[in-house]
Amino acid sequence: MFNRPVVIVLLVALAAGLGLLASRQFFAPAPAQQPALRAVKLFPQPRELPPFELRQSDGTQLLPGELHGHWTLVFIGFTFCPDVCPMTLARLAQAQRQWEALPDSIRPRVLFVSVDPERDSPDRIGEYAHAFHRDTLAATADIPALEAFTRSLSMVFAKVPPPEGAPEDQYSIDHSASMALLDPQGRMAGVVTGSAVDDPDAIAADLLALTGAGAR
Repeated sequence: MFNRPVVIVLLVALAAGLGLLASRQFFAPAPAQQPALRAVKLFPQPRELPPFELRQSDGTQLLPGELHGHWTLVFIGFTFCPDVCPMTLARLAQAQRQWEALPDSIRPRVLFVSVDPERDSPDRIGEYAHAFHRDTLAATADIPALEAFTRSLSMVFAKVPPPEGAPEDQYSIDHSASMALLDPQGRMAGVVTGSAVDDPDAIAADLLALTGAGAR
């Protein structure tokens, strides 16, 4: 049989422990709520990206660490693209104009990556991207590096031969039309897909909300 005083002490200790646990749960801060988003689909957990190395339009290397500190939208394409690329970059420029008043330290970024290094030199992609908005980052790489980079973002591209009888350099490229969203730690945090790609106001509002600037 248990000693009565010992049992009482154990019951008191148990009650105190349960009370402490309840108080911690009651007074614990609620988990941070993600803002309501219209264009961006956030993943339940951000995804780490493998190391990559792209060439920027100014000839320098773009390494993962250079994207840290900002929310970044990544779009792939090529400068000879007849429709999807210019229309998407034009809509992104509309969103970027809504961020221009933000400090550079938190301003969201747009990264255009050309998947046509055969025709798109760093100079060319820089001129092309900056024609839409001066803040757009532009980069490319060799095909193996581009394949690894796009695969890490769940994107694809493929060279399409030119029509019969056309010059060899008149090929096209099929590529993903969605955008990848990188968080300030350089992880893939979400996507912009479907009709949301065509809504610059929703994209702008979402990125403002994610930076915390939307409530200012």
